Amino acid sequence: MRIASLFRPDYERYDGVRPINVYLLRLLFVLMVAFVATDAWNTILTHEGPWNHREAAAWCMWASYSLLAILGVFYPLKLIPIVAFDILYKLVWLAIVAYPLWRTNTLVGSPAEEMTYAFLWVVLPIVAMPWGYAFKRYVLNRAPEPPRGAPAPSMAAA
Repeated sequence: MRIASLFRPDYERYDGVRPINVYLLRLLFVLMVAFVATDAWNTILTHEGPWNHREAAAWCMWASYSLLAILGVFYPLKLIPIVAFDILYKLVWLAIVAYPLWRTNTLVGSPAEEMTYAFLWVVLPIVAMPWGYAFKRYVLNRAPEPPRGAPAPSMAAA
């Protein structure tokens, strides 16, 4: 395998998505399992006493999302909506919670500081996301078509 082939769309294996995007998505899902699952499940399984219902909902959401990330390692293109959810909730949180605190110089030392640093890693899923594929598949609800000159899909796949 040549390095240059990682940056060319692979029409037969990955619906025209570049292999580098597929590998980055897989890496992203592995990181979600490694970090999010560890924190979420450790918090859920070791919690004592009654839960704050909003805090419990957040931990349960992260735990569930980390379980779905296991599937994403094996089926990265099918689990793109999880990546979109990851990007959106982090960007919304950064915009409505962290940015106002940062703008008024009150972020450092605030309860939101640690989560802000964790959420700034949203750059990774933004880079890994095959945006054209995601838009065609999930917004326009159609299968991406290979560009001109790409090999035609084989009949064996049908």
